[in-house]
Amino acid sequence: MKTLICDCNRSMPLTPSLLGQLRQALAATPGASPEGLEAAHHLLCRREAGAFQRSAQGDGPLLVGCTQEQRLFTELAAQTQGVPSLEERPIRFVNLRETAGWSRDAAQAGPKLAALIAAAQRPDPQPVPTVSYRSEGRCLVIGPAEAGQAAARQLAGVLEVTLLVDAAPGGALAQLNDVPVHSGELRRLSGWLGAFEAEWESRNPIDLDLCTRCNACIAACPEGAIDLAWQVDLSACRGHRACVAACDSAGAIDFDRAPRLTTERFDLVLDLRASPAFTMHQPPQGYLHAGADPLRRAQALVQLRDWVGEFDKPRFVHYEQRLCAHSRNERIGCDACVEVCSTRAIRSEPSAKGRTQGAAVARTRGPGAAGVPAALGGRIVVEPHLCAGCGACTTVCPTGALSFRTPSAAEQGRRWQAMLTAYRAAGGRDAALLLHSQGGGARLIEELGRAARLDADVFGLPARVLPAALWHNASTGLEAWLMALAHGACQVWVLLTGEEAPQYRQALGEQMAIGQALLTGLGYAGEHFRLIEARDARDLAALDAALQASAAQGVAQPTTVVAQAEKRASLELALEHLVAQAPALQAVAAPEAIALPAAGAPLGSLKLDRQRCTLCLSCVGACPSQALADNPERPQLRFTEKNCVQCGLCVKTCPENALALQPRLWLADGGRARKSARVLHEAEPAQCVRCGKPFGTLQALQAVMARIGHHPAFQGAAAERLKMCSDCRVIDMASQTQEVRITDL
Repeated sequence: MKTLICDCNRSMPLTPSLLGQLRQALAATPGASPEGLEAAHHLLCRREAGAFQRSAQGDGPLLVGCTQEQRLFTELAAQTQGVPSLEERPIRFVNLRETAGWSRDAAQAGPKLAALIAAAQRPDPQPVPTVSYRSEGRCLVIGPAEAGQAAARQLAGVLEVTLLVDAAPGGALAQLNDVPVHSGELRRLSGWLGAFEAEWESRNPIDLDLCTRCNACIAACPEGAIDLAWQVDLSACRGHRACVAACDSAGAIDFDRAPRLTTERFDLVLDLRASPAFTMHQPPQGYLHAGADPLRRAQALVQLRDWVGEFDKPRFVHYEQRLCAHSRNERIGCDACVEVCSTRAIRSEPSAKGRTQGAAVARTRGPGAAGVPAALGGRIVVEPHLCAGCGACTTVCPTGALSFRTPSAAEQGRRWQAMLTAYRAAGGRDAALLLHSQGGGARLIEELGRAARLDADVFGLPARVLPAALWHNASTGLEAWLMALAHGACQVWVLLTGEEAPQYRQALGEQMAIGQALLTGLGYAGEHFRLIEARDARDLAALDAALQASAAQGVAQPTTVVAQAEKRASLELALEHLVAQAPALQAVAAPEAIALPAAGAPLGSLKLDRQRCTLCLSCVGACPSQALADNPERPQLRFTEKNCVQCGLCVKTCPENALALQPRLWLADGGRARKSARVLHEAEPAQCVRCGKPFGTLQALQAVMARIGHHPAFQGAAAERLKMCSDCRVIDMASQTQEVRITDL
């Protein structure tokens, strides 16, 4: 890929030595290219535009190190003969000015420039499936009479508008009946763009469909209980019913009419009431709540006009049910995705309808043991039309059942790896990865760069801070951050701008607490993870100060292993490398385990009370990750710690309350012990009193005898049968039945 860079009228110190540093670093980075970096342009967008045109006429891909004049370059390419269309060969752009060239240490930003260019040269992510919306412009306006009708009239020329007037008396409607008008109280609103369903209850004695707006009822009412919105104030009405007589011809007034429920479908909804119909942080697309704010109302009226037609968006999240730790045997385990979703796009469906065959299969366990039923459970349901693409569900999912696709975890990790490889190849040290959103986060970083150019008191983005844009800053979590550290970063920071739902901040904070506990326990010094908050330009000073934090200790040698598509695989690879180079494990008194915060921990062990455990193996059938297993040869409960996702299904399934979660990273044998199965509990099998064959366990048999041995149905021969294996139990019962029949004869 050919890359063109410009020092923006010599405002950036792109010296020949720095360019040489760039070329060497990109040549040493797999997948990157130093082509085009022989010299820096000074005014590529103006006087030297011909150089851009000549490069654009070439066959290969083109990267321009400027986003300030992206529109101009795009138009220039379209007007230049011999340049392929942008559909055939898109031209890429990367911001080098505000993110690197305009800072107090821009002269030392060569490694960062190499990192930014290497990341921008990465191929585009693979296309993902899309979700479609179809809107024909059927719009429901909900609100007070006057405001609602004013908005309805402004939209009527473009949209097919229906007005639902608040049931409370007050306000006035126009005499001209130019849009369908209903009065009532909204009971339910669900759906999304192109597929809303509204249900309202009407108790108004006046049917607005039949009303001719003649105002005879208003003139006839002695109490003045009817207003110009043709609503009856029942608290003021004394029952004279003069209005009914006045409306005799039209028959629009009926005080005996039962409350009516009306359900209709709409494509769009404009809500002018004080309280919104949707209370989640991010309501469905196609719904706008403006309240009484004139500015928000004007913006909504403009936006609604654009929401007619067919629209597509990426299907951001992929769900793999076989990996899900949400439910088994009608027990709910992990529900982190349901709790964190700010659009309510994820719901739990643990009913029989949602059950699926679990990974465990019903089979006989142990010598003569009764079969454990297959793990049947519920599922989560992801509604892609409601999903806003924040990716927070994939961040908190401990198993990887939910994975983000725009881009995928593997592509994201490889992009970061390219950045860090180029940065290190150019001589960079102590890289801090700054993750930010493509919207508010990118704008803040650009504002900080511009401020550094004009204000001597502003430092700007330090040379060691590598900005990385995300679709949403909640879309990556622990395994991605640890992999970045394994690839050579010493810190990962996430920039919050107020766009995020409160639960996102909590989830990211929990993930960082776990990551910091791991790094501190392994002996890496310093603060490796941080949430940085800055909402707008007023917070630039605080943002500037936060970005100058001291570096933390990273790995001595980065790994060359690439990020994996599966979440747990990436997590294990990152941990393996971090453990292998851990300073603490080089000490004489290395820790045996690192305790982790309980909230959101995806790693850990189980504490087992052997006095309570009867080896019924219910926990084995409930485990979604095969961390728990039995031994077909003898009564034994085995546990592989690496596989445990701390979902808690085993704890909730255990009938004896014998299990408890223990979040931790076990470091025995350099972390290798956690990859092997170990025995949590074992017992001697019970011997059949008839044939001597082993079956179940003595402890389980004693527990059964203690619970039901006193029951009249289990006395005498029946009590003795409890001590038999299943085969002898059947034989004994058949023999007794045969004796009874002979006696009867």
